[in-house]
Amino acid sequence: GLAVGMGAGQVLLVLLAASAVMPAKDPLLNICMDAKHHKTKPGPEGMLHDQCAPWKDNACCTANTSSEAHKDQSNLYNFNWNHCGLMPPKCKRHFIQDTCLYECSPNLGPWIDQADSSWRRERILHVPLCKEDCEEWWEDCKDYVTCKENWHKGWNWATGTNRCPWGSMCRPFSHVFPRPKDLCEKIWSNSYKYTTEHRGSGRCIQMWFDPAQGNPNVVVAKYYAWKKRSSPAWMENVTPETDKALCALPWPVLVLLPLALVLPEGGGGCGAHGWGSL
Repeated sequence: GLAVGMGAGQVLLVLLAASAVMPAKDPLLNICMDAKHHKTKPGPEGMLHDQCAPWKDNACCTANTSSEAHKDQSNLYNFNWNHCGLMPPKCKRHFIQDTCLYECSPNLGPWIDQADSSWRRERILHVPLCKEDCEEWWEDCKDYVTCKENWHKGWNWATGTNRCPWGSMCRPFSHVFPRPKDLCEKIWSNSYKYTTEHRGSGRCIQMWFDPAQGNPNVVVAKYYAWKKRSSPAWMENVTPETDKALCALPWPVLVLLPLALVLPEGGGGCGAHGWGSL
């Protein structure tokens, strides 16, 4: 009953002790990727345009980027949505939302990966997209036509904007992407991963959210940053000093810390005897 019997003041001290051990700034949280239009650090942007507005309190994009994201032929990448005829507005809004998430979100840190293209040093890879976001995107676009499965590369850029490559045919979206999973994962070469997680679960990134309820992706990024840190690969890079500092704490503090921070998967972070009493 030790933990139960502690007064509120002691609990506070324990929490303070715990926070003293935690690194002050998590390198995976609240960051902007190193890419073509991103700011170096996220911050407020009062004038974000239309569909990018949910990010205005803390954004990696500028107001100018956000308005460009809404244009049919934007200066961001000279990318033309209407390469197989006019993309219907109900479909286009998902592509705008996807652009806003990519350009503006400070919550994609756990999925930032090195990129070797001329226009960006970093990209996102396997961002777990909420089931609803992926399925609504597919549903609203399934009647559009396109000539390509991967929109990142392989276009004919001879005219300065993307045209369908020679010999390719415009086919219904639902043929090119038979399932929502195909659309979300293939269209931007695995930037997104289709999940069966639902909005609000804290386990998947939302492209669409109501800013009045706060940004739901903040806790998702925290969860995956924590998971990434407790993976064996990440643990190999953790200095022994961090482990020793954690092991020196009284055990109620350790209980309050998410255990996976302390223990690599499979347990055993504090030597064979450190956890005998738990």
